[in-house]
Amino acid sequence: MIGMVLCGGSGKRLKPYTDNTPTPLIEIKDNCTILDKQLFDFASAGIKEVILLTGYKGDMIEARYGKEYKGVKLLYHNEEKPLGTLNALKVGMEMARGRDVVVRNGDVVTDVNIKKMMMRHVNNPYPITMFVTRMRSPFGIVELGEDRVRSFKEKPLLEYYINGGIYCINKDVPVSQFEGGSLEHALFPRLAEANQLGYYREDGVFWATVDTVRELEEVRKEYKNKTDKPWGYEKVLISTDKYLTKELFIRAGYQTSFHKHPRKDETMYILEGVGYIEFEDHKEHFGKNDTIRIEPNVPHTIVATENTILHEVSTPYLEDTVRIKDYYNVR
Repeated sequence: MIGMVLCGGSGKRLKPYTDNTPTPLIEIKDNCTILDKQLFDFASAGIKEVILLTGYKGDMIEARYGKEYKGVKLLYHNEEKPLGTLNALKVGMEMARGRDVVVRNGDVVTDVNIKKMMMRHVNNPYPITMFVTRMRSPFGIVELGEDRVRSFKEKPLLEYYINGGIYCINKDVPVSQFEGGSLEHALFPRLAEANQLGYYREDGVFWATVDTVRELEEVRKEYKNKTDKPWGYEKVLISTDKYLTKELFIRAGYQTSFHKHPRKDETMYILEGVGYIEFEDHKEHFGKNDTIRIEPNVPHTIVATENTILHEVSTPYLEDTVRIKDYYNVR
């Protein structure tokens, strides 16, 4: 499969940020744009080529990335006038030259396991697979009794699922036969009616759109002290002169580099997930609520067989890591 990003919108609801900058080039942290994150995710999933379907200020996007980014080859198509996401997809499918594609909306920031979604798509019978995610209420929810308010929940996750803005599409989907402006109104409803639209669900992972100034602020808050990794992310929670606490998220089927810490003595506390820590001569399996200590100068890699979140509590040496071997293939 190759990648594709629908990044031609003008971002009207993100003004004044988009007065001089297209939405994909808005920074979610210093020197990291929305599109930086998306292309990094593609590279981490093993995708080697991505088509960028641009429009509004598309020249700025091409100037930033050129022909290659993070080892990913980039192709461009710039619409002089906005023709809608369906027409952009038609052009993109022609540029894909008979290959299946993974399509992303240009305003989505997420930790979803794209590689796992691709593998699921290959093994399901549907020509299109849509990533779906649970909807979070934009308001607090009031639960009522007979004559009183029983409880109040602040912006809870609802039982409903929404379109998450990532799609795996077979090369032979006849997109040229559909008419209309957007995928959401012209293509997906018809495929759903014909029982031709599959879905991929991955609950509990970070997902957000950057469509409004408020949403941008929420994503920037998430990315405070957060660093994306090919296997997930790490986030510094506490850093003092006495101890350090990080949160690590490792996607199912991925692993960290094989590495060691010359000075750092660390203990892993597993919040969610299943996997193991592989040392030079043995493995220690873990599950929820387990703890594993790793002493200084001991080479190891953390392998997740399910999405794993852990807290790493250690002595205060933030940059004390020596990578011995990096892993690029999903297990």
